[in-house]
Amino acid sequence: MKEKTMKELQTEVDEYIGQFKEGYFSPLAMLARMTEELGELAREINHQYGEKPKKSSEKDKAIEEEMGDMLFVLICLANSLNIDLEKAHDLVMNKFNTRDKDRWTRIKE
Repeated sequence: MKEKTMKELQTEVDEYIGQFKEGYFSPLAMLARMTEELGELAREINHQYGEKPKKSSEKDKAIEEEMGDMLFVLICLANSLNIDLEKAHDLVMNKFNTRDKDRWTRIKE
């Protein structure tokens, strides 16, 4: 499978959402949905790495799938607000590489 850029992911999601009359949910609704998806991701991580075992009635869900759900909603939110996630990523990396450049202990090369 071909690797996709963030721009391609945003376009793919926009084309998917664009085929429905309802379009994107409101930003607040998407934030609520993202919170719901984060809870599902937290639950899966807790089942696999924490102290809370799954109930026998609960189906297996992969952490990968839950992260995919989070990414989809984040892309929907960004698209609805006309935010370029590649640009947003660059802004954050610049912050980490300048303001926080000496914050963490580097591995010796």
